[in-house]
Amino acid sequence: MNKIAIIGPGAVGSTIAIDLLATHPDLRLLGRQHQMLTYYANNNTEHEHTLQVTPLRTVQDQVDVLIIAVKIPQLDAVLREMKHLIHEQTTIILAQNGHGQLSLFEHPHVFQGVVYISGQKSGSTVMHYRDHKIILEDCIKTRLFHDIVAGSSLEVELTNDIDDAIWYKLLVNLAINSVTALSRRPAEVLQVPGIKQLCKQLLVEGVAIAQAENVYFDDDIIDDILTIYDGYPNQMGTSMYYDIISGNALEIEGIQGFLFKKARIHQLVTPVLDTIYPLLLAQQKD
Repeated sequence: MNKIAIIGPGAVGSTIAIDLLATHPDLRLLGRQHQMLTYYANNNTEHEHTLQVTPLRTVQDQVDVLIIAVKIPQLDAVLREMKHLIHEQTTIILAQNGHGQLSLFEHPHVFQGVVYISGQKSGSTVMHYRDHKIILEDCIKTRLFHDIVAGSSLEVELTNDIDDAIWYKLLVNLAINSVTALSRRPAEVLQVPGIKQLCKQLLVEGVAIAQAENVYFDDDIIDDILTIYDGYPNQMGTSMYYDIISGNALEIEGIQGFLFKKARIHQLVTPVLDTIYPLLLAQQKD
């Protein structure tokens, strides 16, 4: 398990590539077309890196680890185009927001990564803001991956309760992504009167949906998440904020849409989510 490729040269994929290239110089970062990226780590423009993006269609070698770091709307296209890269023992790590996408894979060794990497890609420039962490289910395949990236800047945490980790990140994304996208403002929007209360109500509904799915958190989870939001710099955006500003497709169906459908299954009363979800859908371009 030595050959690694990353599909998706956005902020997450580029950060993982930068983290791993020092120990795996033959790693390839793959995208739709050839591109040279300028990468800045930790919001510091004084330390510039250059990253080469190779067109996915031109690479024929199979890899032992394939990290998919595209957003949900691009996943179907990747699934059609990646088959020549994998063999029966390839470990596939899905490094994206949301929940419910693993069912799209037929491959036996696919793992949902819970990603804590914040950054922004604009044109050929990537600005990384904070964090270098992926949480994975603890098993033989992910332990091997953990071992081969040891010594790199990528932090791989293994857990025996991946569902809790996935749902926790889902809840973190739920409120802050919604309010930044709909307001088209970065984290500074939290200073607007009423926005933190709106976030809290969304989180209350999200926790109720998690409990209906037999995922339980401590009583202080909502306060914990609101404290996380308080730590965001005012000008820090979310993935959904950057997508809506750029006119890109939104990851709605893996976050708000996923939770909305679960609430309907369990016949839960979720008035805030019921309002936020169609408003986000209305932002999508035909």
